[in-house]
Amino acid sequence: MGRLMNTVFDLIWDAIKMKKPIHARYRGKSRVFCPHVLGYKNGKEQCLFYQCGGSSNSGLGPLGSSENWRCIPLDGLDDVKIGTGDWITAANPSSRPQTCVDQVFVTVSD
Repeated sequence: MGRLMNTVFDLIWDAIKMKKPIHARYRGKSRVFCPHVLGYKNGKEQCLFYQCGGSSNSGLGPLGSSENWRCIPLDGLDDVKIGTGDWITAANPSSRPQTCVDQVFVTVSD
């Protein structure tokens, strides 16, 4: 059985493939994310993002900081758009163990 068509899932998939940030609202705040790993966790669509702009309830560290990783269920995102600008990630992204997504559909390539 294949996955159902989901516009948010497909937009994030495209952003990963093109290494483009996305702009979205999450928990009422505008945010800029660079998606890294997209798939499912416990049957729910989820993505591991690096947040590189906007606001956050927990605050943001400086760009390149490992404090800016976010594991977000896609059903919590609104107004998702592929943005322009630089792809940003942590200084050493491969050093972070990935537990956000257990059924991986796509990951960013280096």
